[in-house]
Amino acid sequence: MSPSEVRPLHIHYLKAACSNCSVLELCLPIGLTGQEVERLDTLIVQRVKVKKGAALYRTGDPLRSLYAVRTGSFKTSVVSLDGREQVTGFQMLGEMLGLDAISAEQHACNALALEDSEVCPIHFAQLEKLAHELPSLQHNLNKLLSREIVRDHSMLMMMGNMNSDERLAAFLLNLSQRFSIRGYSSREFVLKMRREEIGSYLGLRLETICRGIAHLRDQALVEIAGRNVKVLDMDGLRQLVAGCHRDAPL
Repeated sequence: MSPSEVRPLHIHYLKAACSNCSVLELCLPIGLTGQEVERLDTLIVQRVKVKKGAALYRTGDPLRSLYAVRTGSFKTSVVSLDGREQVTGFQMLGEMLGLDAISAEQHACNALALEDSEVCPIHFAQLEKLAHELPSLQHNLNKLLSREIVRDHSMLMMMGNMNSDERLAAFLLNLSQRFSIRGYSSREFVLKMRREEIGSYLGLRLETICRGIAHLRDQALVEIAGRNVKVLDMDGLRQLVAGCHRDAPL
């Protein structure tokens, strides 16, 4: 399917400016001077709104831009030849999308909005050129790529050494920390993804996710009603996750 066939996405365009953005301290400009941020501003001429369920890009689309999530949230996924979806990540405000395309210059996954969202496209060729002139920006790009590698390693650790309850607890802790960094409650938040999508990401069946939620509730660690999460015992969640590392083979 060609990009033109998958693009009726109800995307709207707005003016943008990094220097006036509420997630400046979480995004690509972090640590840049005011003058450097102004230069980065010139690469972001518009913001893009993406409706819930619409694709920002799809597997095979050519690399044009990286995308900073300004509002809302996304999931990235790959689809097997027989049509099965494997969720590879969930992104929220202040995080970057599109890094998967840098190596082959085309996207290796789909990126779909979990809710009405907005991103700031950063033209990649222009970004590369500016990064050569601004070592601090190049440093930030390197950190973003390194973070992707660390995330992949963490997922391998989770899949190889954690049982289903530990994986679910680690997932909720990760969301809690990310919400906290963004100034939201670390103990009460809303899941933007469906249970099936969580299961795909964690390598678990839907029924296993449902049982895991019941187990965490029975241990008085969390309450989950629909998509509303309330963490009752943060230390208990951490101990549950840490237990897997103590028992893991050397």
